[in-house]
Amino acid sequence: MLNRRVAVVGASGYGGLQTLRLLKEHPSFQVSFLAGERSAGRPWKEICPFLPLDGDRIVEAADPDRIASTSDFAVLSLPNGLASKLVPPLLERGVRVVDLSADYRYKSLDQWSSVYVQEARSAARTDHDLCEEAIYGLPEWHHQAIANARLVAAPGCFPTASLLPLLPFLKQGLIESDGLIIDAKTGTSGGGRAAKEHLLLAEASESIAPYGVIGHRHTSEIEQLASNVAGCPIQLQFTPHLVPMVRGLLSTVYARLRDPGLTAEDCNTVLQTVYQQHPCVEVLPVGTYPATKWAKHTNRAMLSVQVDTRTGRLVLMSAVDNLLKGQAGQGLQCLNLMAGLESTEGLPLTPFYP
Repeated sequence: MLNRRVAVVGASGYGGLQTLRLLKEHPSFQVSFLAGERSAGRPWKEICPFLPLDGDRIVEAADPDRIASTSDFAVLSLPNGLASKLVPPLLERGVRVVDLSADYRYKSLDQWSSVYVQEARSAARTDHDLCEEAIYGLPEWHHQAIANARLVAAPGCFPTASLLPLLPFLKQGLIESDGLIIDAKTGTSGGGRAAKEHLLLAEASESIAPYGVIGHRHTSEIEQLASNVAGCPIQLQFTPHLVPMVRGLLSTVYARLRDPGLTAEDCNTVLQTVYQQHPCVEVLPVGTYPATKWAKHTNRAMLSVQVDTRTGRLVLMSAVDNLLKGQAGQGLQCLNLMAGLESTEGLPLTPFYP
């Protein structure tokens, strides 16, 4: 296992738990270090008896020297603003990092600070150079850069589900760059494991509610990569909704076609061509629309496309498991590339159904 030892920091959160479950069965990585904050000093089997690990593991504090002495890679599953305190010393010690938070998703630290205002007040960051260096971890679009990276910022779940169907059409100039609308729905696990009132069963069950209608943090993250791919500034409308299920995310993107003569079959061919060599993305036949259950417990994004000839609009649909392709699974996909492995190694691609 030389050069494939992985530390998981924030091990008992949802992102950490998903990462550990995948690493536990992975043929080429070994879990070498567990770190946490509130859980530091406690036996792992006491914290998470449902996910047994080899040996009598103890969760430790996230000390960079200890991590560097035990690990070649680190996956950080921490609240926004905390990873940036740990990443610089880890990189200085030669540890390559996959960060599941938003700390390095923006090329500009100033932009991150303007979006994550509360976190920026307490983080007091100065790592402009690392923001510029970090690679946005969407493997289907940044494969080679991820493979060579020291620091990868795994995308958010909403950006992943929205960008995968949208980017091919922006790249080829097939849609108008303005008037883009994203309507997305996610399960409650997207809010993390810490207790929050709106995620209580009595609050969320039997109800669907929009949130972050104006200025949701993921809006600017989506716009950043969309602008880079389109080659022009992109502004879009993004509205997320909380739905009463534990895991799963469905994103529907609306765009206006430049050529209203394009058919759904034409647009399906665009997606098929772009993603034919990417097994974590499945393009469904025209008229078959994705369900979150089809992607649940997998690292696969299920994409579909339709064209409304009456309005000249392109309708793009995407379903992912928000904790896997939308978070930890995508993080491991990046880790595979960084280690010189096949991107799908150790990743589930078929669901348990129903």
